Amino acid sequence: MKAVTEQGRIWRLAMGHVWQKGMRWFHGGPLFRLLPSPSVPDRLVIAPQDLRTADETNAADIYGGRFLFSGHLVETRGQSPFLTEGAHPDWYRSLHGFEWLRDLRATSSQISRQNARVLADDWITHCGRWDRVAWQPPVVTRRMLSWLSHSPFLLEESDRDFYTRFLRSLARHQRYLRRTINDTQDGVERLQAALAIAAASVCLSGQSRFTRQALRRLDYELARQILPDGGHVSRNPRALVEILADLLPVRQVFLAQGLEMTDTVIQSVDRMMPMLRFFRHHDGALAHFNGMGSTPNDLVATIMAYDDARGAAPLNVPHTGYQRLIGNQSVMIMDTGLPPRDAVSGSAHAGCLSFEFSSGLNRIIVNCGVSERSSDAWRKVSRSTPAHSTATLEDTSSCRFLAVWPFSRWLGAPVVAGPKTVPVERQQDEAGTRVTASHDGYLSAFGTIHCRDVRLAGDGSVLDGIDSFPQTKPTRQGDQFAIRFHLHPLIKASVLRGGTAVLLVCPDGEAWEFDSPGQELALEDSIYLSDVYGHRKTMQMVIYGRIASSPAVVWQFRRTAVANTERRPLNRVRAEALELPLETPDEHEETGIDLTSQAASGSDEVSPP
Repeated sequence: MKAVTEQGRIWRLAMGHVWQKGMRWFHGGPLFRLLPSPSVPDRLVIAPQDLRTADETNAADIYGGRFLFSGHLVETRGQSPFLTEGAHPDWYRSLHGFEWLRDLRATSSQISRQNARVLADDWITHCGRWDRVAWQPPVVTRRMLSWLSHSPFLLEESDRDFYTRFLRSLARHQRYLRRTINDTQDGVERLQAALAIAAASVCLSGQSRFTRQALRRLDYELARQILPDGGHVSRNPRALVEILADLLPVRQVFLAQGLEMTDTVIQSVDRMMPMLRFFRHHDGALAHFNGMGSTPNDLVATIMAYDDARGAAPLNVPHTGYQRLIGNQSVMIMDTGLPPRDAVSGSAHAGCLSFEFSSGLNRIIVNCGVSERSSDAWRKVSRSTPAHSTATLEDTSSCRFLAVWPFSRWLGAPVVAGPKTVPVERQQDEAGTRVTASHDGYLSAFGTIHCRDVRLAGDGSVLDGIDSFPQTKPTRQGDQFAIRFHLHPLIKASVLRGGTAVLLVCPDGEAWEFDSPGQELALEDSIYLSDVYGHRKTMQMVIYGRIASSPAVVWQFRRTAVANTERRPLNRVRAEALELPLETPDEHEETGIDLTSQAASGSDEVSPP
């Protein structure tokens, strides 16, 4: 029955992919290229702001013909970069997305402006009608939003001919997205396309007839994808960052033009802001669940500057499927949700009941996170259960991902099987907070479920846990388990008492002791994939055992030394510069610090030459 169910999901995904690709070819393929050019808007009325941080050091490289995108360097040697062949697909997508315009704009120089205008005109000449990569829907969305945001930079002192070609190309982008939005990948990609269409309907003159329709579509996607507690249907914290980074500027241009935003947009922003706080540790980093990689701290802080309500982070988000436990300066965030639905599970992880734990500005227990490298092997590793701080059986994952060729070549690797029920109970009193949860991801293969019972003391000094494996039916698949606790790279670990305990020392001198009575602890190598500087070697504590002899395992983290306030590590100094406060059970608000000069101001207006 299980095989039949998985095969059915695979065929349903395959048929959906074929239909989607066919409709995208019909709406945006050769027939679209044969359509006459759309009418040219008279002018660009207003430009949304770009909240993402620029790196002006890239401007000199781009001027010299060196294009470093997505970790891949291509030197054009005087040739148009849009005629380059043989580069990595991620490089092409970054090139055609034009997000690097912000780096050129950051220099505020005439040379950079002329260089940007030449490159944009070059793209219109070589790729304006069609290109296999440039006209992929997500690439069109990013390019359209980038062009709109940086249009003041591109169009200043431009001639009328370029101004007209630029606006005609933007109108063509808008028409393409309106025709193909239903055929794009569900999830963030489709929501961002709706945002780009809405932005163009306000920024381009003569497009007001599309504004009401664009808002209806944006409302529809927000209602589908933003859950009642503020999480995204993909359960990926990064999705909130990407959506808000585009949604907030679009909302600003609507308000600047005197247009009223819908209740759906307002409520979605109001729900997502506290949810973003939910995933944050005290050092500003977001917890690594379901596709979250390294945290863009500057972007997150800028987004937080738009949070007028300054709402406190929720503690229980049942719709998204996470729990947050707070004890003084200690924070534990735990995954207690089902895998997302098929269409948006392409980056979902098999990390049910995994958790991250931090004390003050020290992240102690983490998940491995996501590699920034475009590697199928690393992607597979990062999504597996052993890459998370939870229990595994026989070194298998609690979710199964699509790996059947040729389906995986077309569909990627969405979740095709995993936990079906994840019951959760939460109790909170003066002594602390207790969460009990279980999942049945191993039930069909191993005849057991994984239960995790954790309690964080009210003063944050002790974290107790019990992992148990009640069996419901006999199986011959094996019963060996491994309970992993991945350490942050800054944590120094050493074995105590003959291997029955581990001492964890933080950079600021704070110390914790981990032990598991009756169990032998192993301290093994691990890897931290989500570091902004690349992969970093770290350690993991592992408890091995068999269900037959150890059906329940008790473990505990206990603080043994407080931080030395005179030894402030780099991350503490940085967090103090960002004014990131510490949370308490009664008061856990944070203040977003705007790291850009334009975060809360109005939008740029653009006039024709």
